[in-house]
Amino acid sequence: MAIFEGAGVAIITPFKPNGDVNYEKMAELVEEQIAGGTDAIIVCGTTGESSTMTHEEDNDLIRFVCQQVNHRVPVIAGTGSNCTREAVKKSKDAEEAGADGLLLVTPYYNKATQNGLIKHFTEIAEAVSIPILLYHIPGRTGVTMKPETIVKLCREVPNIVGVKEASGNFSAIAEILHLGGEDVDVYSGNDDQIVPLLSLGGKGVISVLSNIAPRQTHDICENYFKGNVEKARQMQLEALPLINALFCEVNPIPVKAALNLMGKEAGPLRLPLTEMEPENQARLKKAMEDYGIL
Repeated sequence: MAIFEGAGVAIITPFKPNGDVNYEKMAELVEEQIAGGTDAIIVCGTTGESSTMTHEEDNDLIRFVCQQVNHRVPVIAGTGSNCTREAVKKSKDAEEAGADGLLLVTPYYNKATQNGLIKHFTEIAEAVSIPILLYHIPGRTGVTMKPETIVKLCREVPNIVGVKEASGNFSAIAEILHLGGEDVDVYSGNDDQIVPLLSLGGKGVISVLSNIAPRQTHDICENYFKGNVEKARQMQLEALPLINALFCEVNPIPVKAALNLMGKEAGPLRLPLTEMEPENQARLKKAMEDYGIL
């Protein structure tokens, strides 16, 4: 059984003006997501700025979110690292903190071979008992996982169950689903490709858009699953201008700007990320107005 089906939010991490994690605002965001129909909460991922958070901050935040959610929807914790030992520690701590699943990014910078990737993910998986999603995003990591590698891991390692696919390579994604069949749960990592990936047999999306439009993102998936394919297609296309604006600068710069425009007090970014350029913020504001969420 899949960890979740539908729209999971890759939730931002709100910071106070001094850069500390704002737990009060995080609780509010979690509640708004659940009220909006979000099917899972993915914490400490790329959108959550985990790359500039310490292991202690990650672990405290994962524990906090798990307690706040209290089993109402699955909580998936980002615990990947380019150091296998560090990823093992982070993953064990997240399991102990109450996470329902893990999201493991391919190890960046080292540029492991396919055999190295298999050994890396297998060692992490053997250290925990909760289900794991691989996270394939070669544009950020510089590492491409072959479809055969993903399928092998999902077939041979019991608790590796699927992949968040953010490569944008639909030929490779189709190959994963062709080779893997029911053994690989595939989630879109790109909000502009939800319906196309669902049409190939995907389980849903791990979404940035859901931070500001949880109900709409959930409904894209729900309509598709219920057979309302034309409605899902229309909703996907209607969201494209906003999705494009959310990625006109590197994620999560625009989505935090969007939340701040909505009065959600997401707070600042941590360096080296910087505030959105004025012309891009104007574009984002217009897209939000046109979409009806501002």
